[in-house]
Amino acid sequence: MPAEAGFSLELSRAGELATVTLNRPHKRNAQNPLTWTWLERAVNALPGTVRVLLVRGDGSSFSAGLDRALLTPEGLPGVSNPMELAALSEDEATRQIASYQAGFAALARPGVVSVALVQGHAVGAGFQLALACDLRIAAADAQFTMAEVSLGLVPDLGGTKRLVELVGYSRAAGICLTGRRVPAAEADRIGLVSAVVPPEQLAAVGGQLVSRLLALPRTAVTETKALLLAASGRSQPEQEAAERAAQYRQLRELTGLHGEA
Repeated sequence: MPAEAGFSLELSRAGELATVTLNRPHKRNAQNPLTWTWLERAVNALPGTVRVLLVRGDGSSFSAGLDRALLTPEGLPGVSNPMELAALSEDEATRQIASYQAGFAALARPGVVSVALVQGHAVGAGFQLALACDLRIAAADAQFTMAEVSLGLVPDLGGTKRLVELVGYSRAAGICLTGRRVPAAEADRIGLVSAVVPPEQLAAVGGQLVSRLLALPRTAVTETKALLLAASGRSQPEQEAAERAAQYRQLRELTGLHGEA
């Protein structure tokens, strides 16, 4: 892992499992652009042997979102702050923001199932990081907040579409436009998370989920994730055609004919 504190992430691997840990507990795992750049590089550099990626936060919070030091006149060394972005041309600024979004988009990689283990605060960028994962398990003390509007900003790390697709427009609007906190029980009720567990059981339940995922045939999981990711952008007939093609590939895989003409 990089030595600079601003990166705030570390990556570990154990066989088919990789774990990304936000490791600035004294800052409630606050994030900044260096975090997002490193996330993109780390996820895209995962070897093909990795099948599951756990995303977790060290300490009492998953992530409190944007490091507020970025909003001060001093800022953070080597990191563009919002005022500096505003001074750029529109093309330059949006290109920079696109590079931040790339780290979150990398979690959609079909060959890797990403699982967020969320405890305590998941605010702003922290909320959007959890949204970028395929599955979310929340501790009972978790609270999800899209706080950007309260700072005069907008959620810009891909979270708006992901949230709408998970909970619907009306609920997403209520969450984003008011900046209110969504407790774990409500997140479970509206389909934002897969399960809510006691905080002391979060790691164990996450481990059980990892074991279940790794026990399944890899190509079937990969094909199914790809189908789910593309479903909202396809018509029903288009999705059915994609399912047919994926099933044929799986049948060829199961019968040992994969790769033959």
